[in-house]
Amino acid sequence: MFKGTILSLLLISSIQAAGAFSANSASRRNFLEKVFSTATAAATIVSTTIQPQPALADDIKVGGNIKFGNDDIMSAKVHGTSNVPVQENLRFGVSNKLADKICNFNRHFAEAGGSFRETNFEEIVRSSDGPVTFYDSNSGKPLFIAPIGRDVDEFIEESKYHGWPSFRDDEVVWNNVRVLKSSGETVSVDGTHLGHNIPSRDKRNRYCINLVSVAGNPV
Repeated sequence: MFKGTILSLLLISSIQAAGAFSANSASRRNFLEKVFSTATAAATIVSTTIQPQPALADDIKVGGNIKFGNDDIMSAKVHGTSNVPVQENLRFGVSNKLADKICNFNRHFAEAGGSFRETNFEEIVRSSDGPVTFYDSNSGKPLFIAPIGRDVDEFIEESKYHGWPSFRDDEVVWNNVRVLKSSGETVSVDGTHLGHNIPSRDKRNRYCINLVSVAGNPV
């Protein structure tokens, strides 16, 4: 719509430039040739300078089989197990101090069970027009997109029941997430501690994830 408006304005300008509103206009043929030439140039400018940006979700591959990783993913780096601290303005109103501790200086502990219910997590999920993308609190890379293959109520109720946001295989961005074979610890490929894989009774994978670990902003 914005592009069409600009093109219309440029077309009007081209007509004015060609003398459409002048009492001393040239012949009809010369007038039309001038309009066509000027308008074509204007359209070229618009098409090359105003390009719609694709939605980020279109570039994210989500779901598939579990991807395992080795413990060396969580080796010591510049900032704990990561190269950077958590972002300054995390989403959901979570604590930066707690997030940095859980994400970068921890392998076994978690935020308090049920604490995500004290944030605006549920409000954001329920008010979204579609699945919500959860980003690494350190790197800003997409890690989970939910709900997929179930409705919002099922996603929220399962999360509340277990105490942490709970994701399934179809909701994992496996390009950026790994599960350590030795422990079931679920981490980002950049060394962010996320949580653990705690399979449900039907033996399907269920990733119980700290909200503070996936409260990043896209970069």
